[in-house]
Amino acid sequence: MKIASWNINGIKARIEGLKTWLDQTQPDIACLQEIKSIDENFPADEIEALGYNVAVHGQKSFNGVAILSKHKFDDVIPGLPGDKSDEQARYLEAVVSTKTGAVRVASIYLPNGNPVDSDKYPYKLGWMARLKAHFADVLKYEESFVAAGDYNVIPTEGDVHDPEAWEGDALYRPETHAAFRSIVNLGLTDAFRAVNPRDHCYTFWDYQRGAWQKDNGIRIDHLLLSPQAADRLQTCQIDRFTRGWEKPSDHVPIWIELEV
Repeated sequence: MKIASWNINGIKARIEGLKTWLDQTQPDIACLQEIKSIDENFPADEIEALGYNVAVHGQKSFNGVAILSKHKFDDVIPGLPGDKSDEQARYLEAVVSTKTGAVRVASIYLPNGNPVDSDKYPYKLGWMARLKAHFADVLKYEESFVAAGDYNVIPTEGDVHDPEAWEGDALYRPETHAAFRSIVNLGLTDAFRAVNPRDHCYTFWDYQRGAWQKDNGIRIDHLLLSPQAADRLQTCQIDRFTRGWEKPSDHVPIWIELEV
């Protein structure tokens, strides 16, 4: 089973590239972030025509997540528990059935948190605390769980082209690292690191300052796996070729294959 994650940076601007990528790479499940669309305006018909079921948790002009699946959804849960006043569309969870049992997948768009001297950084850390609490509950199911998305976290200096340039940024602060480690330490596995020891493999390149051409990137898109999913992990790869397409997202897809 191939499960992918891609911050599409606007479904309206990137729909043709998305359809090309789906046709070329054929993921069984694709988690999208930053669709920047309300549910009603998401181009579900075009994606369903490619053989996918579509679940969307959208928001006008900002945020928004979606899950595309060749398997029918058994359950779809929009929104991250823990704060009923939070109206930002950043979390979507779904369950599908396979020959080897249920697979639970989450599409996550974790807050950026900049500038750190604003209320955006406490919101980021609070959101991560809620995510940790929810993951702790999900892991009690003891099923294959893939938490895929744009975490807006650079885990280590090996995941950034110039660590000094990111000192103090919300993606690279000690508090961010500590919060991310506490989530992983619940018993989750960073899929990419599990199979790729090489540093300087990135999933994001800024549109400015020739970042793509210079390979000045960061790795902030992650797939975290429950023990049951990690036991089935075969590979994890980054489709960096999409960054060179016309009208690209500033992120590229990252994907895993699980034994089924």
